[in-house]
Amino acid sequence: MKKVLFKKTLFSLLLLLSFLGYSQNLPLSKDAKISVITCGLGNESYSFFGHTAVRVTDQINNIDVVYNYGNFDFRTPNFVAKFAKGDLQYFASVRSFPEFIDDYTNEQRSVFEQELIIPQEAKQKLFDNLNTTLASEDRYYTYKFIDKNCTSMVVDIINKSLNGNVITKKGDTDKTYRSILFPYFDGHFYEQLGTSIIFGTKVDQLGTKIFLPFELKNTLEKTTYQNHLLVSKTKTLLNFEKETPRSWWNNVYTYLFILAFVVLIHNKIVDKIYLLILSFIGIFFVAVGFYSFHQELAMNYNVLLFSPLLLILILLSVIKNKRWTYRFSVLHLMFLIVYCFLLINKAHFLIVLPMIITSGFVLVRVAIRNKKRIPIII
Repeated sequence: MKKVLFKKTLFSLLLLLSFLGYSQNLPLSKDAKISVITCGLGNESYSFFGHTAVRVTDQINNIDVVYNYGNFDFRTPNFVAKFAKGDLQYFASVRSFPEFIDDYTNEQRSVFEQELIIPQEAKQKLFDNLNTTLASEDRYYTYKFIDKNCTSMVVDIINKSLNGNVITKKGDTDKTYRSILFPYFDGHFYEQLGTSIIFGTKVDQLGTKIFLPFELKNTLEKTTYQNHLLVSKTKTLLNFEKETPRSWWNNVYTYLFILAFVVLIHNKIVDKIYLLILSFIGIFFVAVGFYSFHQELAMNYNVLLFSPLLLILILLSVIKNKRWTYRFSVLHLMFLIVYCFLLINKAHFLIVLPMIITSGFVLVRVAIRNKKRIPIII
């Protein structure tokens, strides 16, 4: 496996170096075609949303290559920390189309092609811009989930080459980014839950920007340029039916079972463990919100459910300070009420609702255990 990976990496590097030198000032023939490639959804976290690339074909010049803005290197020092902080460098690359299509055949992911219907000089300008990017520092860019990714970069370079905002989003502009993302996690329950609670207010804004591959594909089909459609009829290069994965643990049933156990077991230790987990998640959210450059993680109102102050509640309970344990329990019940009002019209309301109910049960139990009893005088 390592030998195959090394050979592919070496081949791609040699192709890039030779192609850049060959194509810097290469005039495309009149038969040249430039297309937007949209790749289907996968079951790995990096492929949940599909992929966008640009294909340049010119048989006279013996060119058939794919430009790709979605590259990153797992071997980057402190990869996880950089990704979390939001300063991980992605980069553009070029590879042969047969190699590209072979990878998606092996992954059994569909591939669609939309040829750009633009003048020869616009094709040449786009081709030159793509090659200039690869040969300059612009090849590297700081990845942003909504604002700068493999799809948005393709939109930007096409618009730049056409001297205007020709490609602008068509459809779903009345939906939030969160609502648009939600269906993409079909068969990946805990990934859906995780992204629902880690994202803040930015993803609740209306999704007016093109940031997902199939949004771009659908937009291109409705976009006009110089009084005609910008792209030809979509061609299906590969067609695979996406298989929804099935897991004995990654599903809503294990989620509901765990929460039901917490509610029904009625145990002080279990209640404390549950609240401790929520507090640790809340501390993580706050830390990431301050640490990360990802705007999607900032201003996260989900900390009303995953409150770091729950840790203080647990400590007060351990030292048997009943008065303040009761007060903190009531405070967090108020947090839950506010949280419900904030969440009522959000896409992730139903997926989080069982956790809200569980937290409500636990906090009421804690409050009742620590409420000062009023003596009855007979």
